[in-house]
Amino acid sequence: MATNLVVRNVDADVVKALKQSAAAHGRSAEAEHREILRNALSRPPRRSFAEVLASMPDVGTDEDFARHPDSA
Repeated sequence: MATNLVVRNVDADVVKALKQSAAAHGRSAEAEHREILRNALSRPPRRSFAEVLASMPDVGTDEDFARHPDSA
């Protein structure tokens, strides 16, 4: 397991909210704290540029976006 982390000078309201949240989730305040940190600091995996492009919806064909000369 990783190292210990000590957080000092936490407002009483924050500690109370942490304990209430822990109780609601059926875990200790320490386990709740770890879960909050894990969720806050975890990042979704990076997607490649190709994956981002592939996830975009199909909005038409090239002809749909062709420029038309002004009819002036």
